Amino acid sequence: MRQELGYNAGKPVTAAAVLLRGVPAANNQGGWMQSDQEPKSRTRSALREFVETILITLLIYFLVRTFLFENYRVLGQSMHPTLESGQYLVINKLLYRLQDPQRGDIIVFRDIRDDGRKLIKRIIGLPGETVEIQEGQVFIDGQPIDEPYIQQLGYYSEPASLIPDGHFYVLGDNRNNSSDSHSWGSLPGDKIVGKAWLSYWPPAQWGIIPHETYASRGSTQVENGSFGRSGSQHGAPGPPADTGARGNRNKSSD
Repeated sequence: MRQELGYNAGKPVTAAAVLLRGVPAANNQGGWMQSDQEPKSRTRSALREFVETILITLLIYFLVRTFLFENYRVLGQSMHPTLESGQYLVINKLLYRLQDPQRGDIIVFRDIRDDGRKLIKRIIGLPGETVEIQEGQVFIDGQPIDEPYIQQLGYYSEPASLIPDGHFYVLGDNRNNSSDSHSWGSLPGDKIVGKAWLSYWPPAQWGIIPHETYASRGSTQVENGSFGRSGSQHGAPGPPADTGARGNRNKSSD
């Protein structure tokens, strides 16, 4: 026997008819509430996905800038002609966790006189080596090194000195317009932020940053576009310390 819910003009009204008229049936309560909640549920789901996407993006951005890459703008002419003031660079912060810094590397580091300031120079001397400068000519362990990336020798001389373990001797390519190791001493390895890797602005200077690489830690002459010295095996610095990222405000200067 069919359940009848009411009468309309003497005719029985079924559950289906009641629902069509907008009145919830006894055996289908909440039918209208379910249809009202569906748009709200979709809105909450979309909002949750949006927030999750933003958080994941920010997390990836933070991890990349903290441990992998960071961008800087060059200020000053201390690295001329290799780098120019106003040039934007990407710095590889991961590389020196995997290998030691090498002679010829262009690096960004925290100024030993002001930890909040970043400088950019080229590594010339390695830990345990003796460095000397005679009228601008650099000598490593008594041997002159060939430096094709500079346009003019420095006007200064420096007596022979031993580079301590875990330290590096760094100079700007523009020898007569650079504050570097010849004026304030060797650089502790834990001050290194990373290796200059890519120039991305201005467009005319886009490309991989040129570095003089060493075939070995021995020869001080350029060989197939690289120079180095082989022989002595000296202590190497530990992994460089990480620093916080500060976006496009980062500047590396003289």
